[in-house]
Order: sequence, then structure tokens, then C-alpha cells
Amino acid sequence: MTLGTGKSIRVLRIGHRYVRDYRTLTHLCLVSRAFGAEAIYLEEIDDGLMEGVREVNDAWGGTFEVHKVPSWKSTITEAKKEGRVVIHLTMYGLPVQDKAKELVEHDKFLIAVGGPKVPGDVYQLADYNIAVTSQPHSEVAALAIVLHELQRGEELKKEFGPAKMKIIPSEKGKRVEKPT
Repeated sequence: MTLGTGKSIRVLRIGHRYVRDYRTLTHLCLVSRAFGAEAIYLEEIDDGLMEGVREVNDAWGGTFEVHKVPSWKSTITEAKKEGRVVIHLTMYGLPVQDKAKELVEHDKFLIAVGGPKVPGDVYQLADYNIAVTSQPHSEVAALAIVLHELQRGEELKKEFGPAKMKIIPSEKGKRVEKPT
């Protein structure tokens, strides 16, 4: 599946520790979905997370998926076989602003988002090691910025399809439409 932007983007979480990083993982899923990724791949999945993503899709529209994978390494290998460009987000990488024009030339991506202690192999297997800033920061924020750059802002116009709720932009107040 590709988005209206013509891009096929998937996200891989590396190094997750479920109990410690539950909120971060939830936010990675929400940002991936809202900013145009099709799916996220995880080595550990809690039933509550799966149900939460289903509920968000049901309420707000969309088909974002969560997939359990045997290993991050096999996921990267498979992505490369599919012709995906593998982008590893790391504060040690090259600045996104220096690589953005080159990256948008591609149409299929796997974005690897690391947690604590990313294995050194990830740096070698990635096609690009990309930094949003060379300072400590949130991987959730970095993911949002890179998704935005890859799609040149077009993901902000994405329609999510049939939904139980839709926000109506308003200068003041909150407006939610509940289609029947």
C-alpha cells in the first residue's frame, strides 16, 4: 500500500523494553500512523497495544498495522529484498537537512528507530544513518520530522477514510464530527 504521496513507509522499533518503554512505543505507533506510515514492526507486542491501535483506526479511520517480527535484523534484510531504503534514525548520523533531497528520490522506506543500546550492525546495514539533531532528544520527535521530510509535508493532508470521528479545524474551541 502507498499513500497519496506515492511513498510506502514502514517503521521498525529496535531495542524496545516493553515495560519500561510502553508510552514511548504507544507514541511511536501514533506518530507513525498520523504521519503517513503504513505499519510498525515490533519484536515484542502486548495485546493492549494491538487493541489500542485497532481502536484508533476504528475511531479515526485508517488501516495502520502493527506486526510482530522475529528479529530486527531479519526485518531489515527482508525490507532490502523488497527494495526499501533503510533509514536508521540516530543522533550520530548525517543531518537530515543535508540528505533530504536525496532521500525523497526514493519511494519505499523502512525507518529503523532505536531504543537504548542499538547494536552496531544496525549502522552497517542501514542505507542511511540520519540525525535530526546531534543532541539527545526524543526518538518520537525524530520520527515525526523524518516522516514529514520524506513526504514533503503531503502527509498532513492525508485522508484516513471511514471513521467514527473527524476533527473539524476550528480557530477557537473543539469541533468533532461524528459521521453516521
